[in-house]
Formats: sequence, structure tokens, C-alpha cells
Amino acid sequence: MTYEELLENTEIRLRALEPSDVDLLYAWENDTSIWDVSSTIIPFSKNTIRNYINNSQSDIYEAKQLRLMIEDKSSQSTIGAIDLYDFDPHNRRAGIGIFVIKEFQNKGFATKSLQLLLHYCKTMLLLHQVYAEVPCKNEISLALFANAGFQQCGVRKDWLLRGQEYEDVVMMQKIL
Repeated sequence: MTYEELLENTEIRLRALEPSDVDLLYAWENDTSIWDVSSTIIPFSKNTIRNYINNSQSDIYEAKQLRLMIEDKSSQSTIGAIDLYDFDPHNRRAGIGIFVIKEFQNKGFATKSLQLLLHYCKTMLLLHQVYAEVPCKNEISLALFANAGFQQCGVRKDWLLRGQEYEDVVMMQKIL
């Protein structure tokens, strides 16, 4: 199976992190308007991000995570990232997170990225299941995962602190 069959289609490509992604990741990771979806509460330095990129070349079995950049092939722009986290090879499962920049949202890029990653998880990583933790008010992400065949399997009450109030998180999973 070729790389193109695994991690790209006619519109997008999922690719490994490159040193040239430092400035882009620096901007995304330090954008406080999206900190609530990334569970971040502190800024990242370029040096920290550079080290992260350098260490991202580790095997997923060692790092227990994988970040792939989402590239729009028509504009040759990097438009987001999709992550596998909490990779558990023994139980053959991992969590999935996805981010698409505002100007490329609601155009099907998240759906196409998720489809490619699910195929990769099943055929290359031989995962049995994947899951996502979605804030209950994030209706777009809830629909994204539901449309990809994820099912709600629980709710974590008062899981995320948003300002002065707590928000529930919907647990979703998909058996591959």
C-alpha cells in the first residue's frame, strides 16, 4: 500500500510535521480563542514547539501520539492538524482530535481528514477502536464524529471549566 493510498485523496494530504511548521504551530498553540478545545492554559515558546517537532519523529509506539498536518492540495496550504493521542497498542485504541483553521471550516476538510485517519488506524495501526472527547456545546464536532460512525458512549459531567462554569464532555467511540 502506498502513502497516497493511506494518507491522501484528491483534495487533501495528511503529512508529518516539518521544521517549517514551527511558525504555524506557534500561532495556533498561542491563539487563546482555541485554548478551550486544546486544554491549553499557557503559551508555548517557539523553542518548545521546535523540540516537539523534533521529537515527533519518534515512532507512535514510543511516543504514544501522532500529529499529522492537514494540507489542502489545491492551494498547497496547511489548514489544520489531526491527532492520535493516548495510543494504546495493547488494547488497540487511540483518541482522536482535529483542528481546522477558520477559513477552511465547514468545507468538508475535517470529514475528509477524519476518513483518511480512520483508514490509516484500521489498516496500518490495526486499531480496534478510536474515541473522541467532545465538549457538549460543540455541535459541529459532535456532528462530525457522529457522521463518521462514532457513537456516544457516555458523558463526563462538569468536565471542562469554561470561565466560571463547567461544561460536560460527550465521550464518543467507533469500533473499527
